[in-house]
Amino acid sequence: MGITTSSSLPLFPRQPIVQPQSTRLQRSFGGLVQQLETWAGNPWRRLSVLSIAALFGFLVGSAITSVAGVLGQMDPVGALIVVLGTEATVRLRNVGPSTLLQQVLNVSRIGLLYGLFLEAFKLL
Repeated sequence: MGITTSSSLPLFPRQPIVQPQSTRLQRSFGGLVQQLETWAGNPWRRLSVLSIAALFGFLVGSAITSVAGVLGQMDPVGALIVVLGTEATVRLRNVGPSTLLQQVLNVSRIGLLYGLFLEAFKLL
């Protein structure tokens, strides 16, 4: 009578898929990765983007060690954040075919680790 069965009430009602509003910002940044992928179709351009990503990763690695060395109290937390970040990029690398964005993440991760190791050898 007043009791309904569980099959008549869905636990998760279906929500309509909401499309983002088509603003100028959405239109310009929405296809930015695809435009960069098309632009980097030339091997020399792809190499230049990847080398800039490696240098940026090296810069971030050097900056992390400098900041962590000055603060001195956040070394374990900083190391945990770096390890989690590098592991996340390794997990993203193994998903699907290799795109330019995945290659940029992978090369910047290598630059970051190179910067960290180089700063560690400076301390020896």
